[in-house]
Amino acid sequence: MAYVIPKETYSGKVASMTIGEGAKSIAIGGENTMPFLSFEGAIPNRPVIAMEIQDITPDDWPDNLKKYYNGYYDDAAKWAKFCVEQLNAKAIALRLVGTHPDKQDRSAEDAAKTVKEVLSVVDVPLIILGSNHIEKDASVIVAAAEAATGKNCIIGKAQEGNYKTIVAAALAHKHKLIAMSELDINLAKQLNILITQMGFETDRLLTDPMCSALGYGLEYTYSVMERIRLAALTQNDTTMQPPIVGDVGMYVWKTKEVSASEEDMPQWGSLEERGIAWEVVTAMGMLLAGANLLIMRHPKAVEKAEKVIEELTKG
Repeated sequence: MAYVIPKETYSGKVASMTIGEGAKSIAIGGENTMPFLSFEGAIPNRPVIAMEIQDITPDDWPDNLKKYYNGYYDDAAKWAKFCVEQLNAKAIALRLVGTHPDKQDRSAEDAAKTVKEVLSVVDVPLIILGSNHIEKDASVIVAAAEAATGKNCIIGKAQEGNYKTIVAAALAHKHKLIAMSELDINLAKQLNILITQMGFETDRLLTDPMCSALGYGLEYTYSVMERIRLAALTQNDTTMQPPIVGDVGMYVWKTKEVSASEEDMPQWGSLEERGIAWEVVTAMGMLLAGANLLIMRHPKAVEKAEKVIEELTKG
């Protein structure tokens, strides 16, 4: 008797969207099945990895990561160009860390200038992220969104405390938007509802349910992401159908396992290999849970994750 693969059928579909402009624009989402199960449905667009850059020199990146970008930290535009031309980045995520009051407290005008400089040298899609300071991000992201008018960027992250201002900026300047909640499917749904009630279309919205690194709550993040994706597909819940973002690098590269020296922890093996593996494994967890867009830092981790995506989407 021939073996028949059991198949699930789904009534819902993940919203699809295009980010960026011109030949280098990228489509994400659009699948009507769980991740990589192409025998059950259509997966028109593969997951995308954006390489992270920042507007100031990172003071919390370990040396085994920072060394790959030496000579570029002082200029976000140069850093972005290096990632695209030398590392083959398909998208750039600019994190405006320097605007945080506890960092350099750079102004919204400074952020807008940085955005314009980056856009002037790269033609891949740009994701513009604030410093995760709710009050400051409200003004910074508005200025950044205006500076990127016409470039079809992703801006964020809109949170419960500032979403009205950031949604208005995304609407006015025709950008996509990341909505971030704190590891709770009900909070994610509530925020998406509030945003769409302002007239923001679901197919321009991305959900960031908050990421966790391997060993620091990855299982819980996986569970929340998977429940969001199942609600989108099995319940045809439109509020749960936006593509999912996994902000991997930010959480991975502050863990002890990627920074503890080989002298202190010889049983953990090579520090550099350990860091790369930590980011790749975390990224794979996010992808298998349903993430459509990842933000990563280490170029070798990005390379390995891209190979896995290629293997899982082949054919």
